[in-house]
Amino acid sequence: MSRPQLALNLFWRTFALQALLLVGVVLAWQQTFKALEAEPRALEAAQQLAGLVNLSRAALAHGDAISRVAVIRSLSSSEAVQVRVAESSDRWRPYEENAFSRRLAAELRGRLGPDTVVARSVNDEYGLWVRFSIERDAFWLQTSAAPLSISTEGSNWWWIAIALVATVLGSAAIARLINRPLRELADAAGRIREGEYDSRLDESTLTSEVRKVNMGFNRMARELGKMEEDRTVMLAGLSHDLRTPLARLRLEAEMSVSDELARQYMAQDIDQLDAIINKFMDYARPSELQLHSLPLAELVEHQAQAFRDPSQLRISCRLQPQLQVLADETELGRVLLNVFENARRYGHAPNEAAWVEVSAEAQGRWVALRLRDHGPGVPPDKLSRLTTPFFRGDAARTAATGAGLGLAIVEKSVQRMGGELEIANAEGGGLLTTIRLQRAG
Repeated sequence: MSRPQLALNLFWRTFALQALLLVGVVLAWQQTFKALEAEPRALEAAQQLAGLVNLSRAALAHGDAISRVAVIRSLSSSEAVQVRVAESSDRWRPYEENAFSRRLAAELRGRLGPDTVVARSVNDEYGLWVRFSIERDAFWLQTSAAPLSISTEGSNWWWIAIALVATVLGSAAIARLINRPLRELADAAGRIREGEYDSRLDESTLTSEVRKVNMGFNRMARELGKMEEDRTVMLAGLSHDLRTPLARLRLEAEMSVSDELARQYMAQDIDQLDAIINKFMDYARPSELQLHSLPLAELVEHQAQAFRDPSQLRISCRLQPQLQVLADETELGRVLLNVFENARRYGHAPNEAAWVEVSAEAQGRWVALRLRDHGPGVPPDKLSRLTTPFFRGDAARTAATGAGLGLAIVEKSVQRMGGELEIANAEGGGLLTTIRLQRAG
């Protein structure tokens, strides 16, 4: 079974989408607030600065040179506003560096005239400088650098950080609240898959859609439980009713049939019918699972002993003795027996013994157990149906004498142990069965 490269459960996907949405909203709101705040602040600052420039211009315009010098000295004694004579050698740095400063400079030029210069520094002395002219003389008005800090850049980052933290926590809480019914439904569905049909969901929840889903699921679980119980009773009765006449047939064949060859064939047919009944019972009534840490090599070797008949099946094992898997010994034994039996019946060329190679390797938290036969394989279009109950790929097989439940039992048992089953044609011919079990330790 192929896995996606990146898989997120529903909680993390919902959390990520909500967090991205809310973070985008916060940042968009912050940018909008900055844009809306810059306009009135720029107009207010421009109005105040234009008033200072006009007052200074009026004080300097109505006087001679001596009076202007006196006015300049008087203004120079102020800490808030100073006026200096502009020289042609002055070096100044433009004030426009961001949206606010550009809007402020444009507003000042609109109020004071297009020849107005707004600078951030003059002769490496920082402040807010405005150059204006009176007749043929130019002057610099310097005010405090306070207007330079009238900017939205970086002023609200502490608030944004708080908003982002609240967004993350809120998204996690909302995602958890939204996904809790789905998580409960997924857990209950997993228990149903394991055969626990008494799983029940809350039918009194306030959300109407969730309540309807829970009621439908509970109704389905009750029906499945009843069907499973009826099927088990039916198959148990069928097994009992069939085995009684089979036992009589076996006894009658042994006592009444004088032909040795005919008696042998009849015994084989009876054994085949008995094996088919056992397959039905294994598929319909699985045993209770008890997962333990098991030595894989030892268990495979033990199950392979029953098939160590070179005339029918040869098994070669290459397993590391330290590999431990989390499995049920009885269930895993049933899995191996069915895979070996499937290989004995179908995984060989005509008139040759079947050969199965068994290997395993650790893959993170999994152990991949591979069993490969050297038979004709299966057509690719039939691979996905091999685990369907009662299906047999007869076109690519020899002597199909089973009930078509072997690989279906294997898949069901592997899934009950929390593992995965993959069946594919091996390179060079044959069928490759890969069983992934949870790694113990």
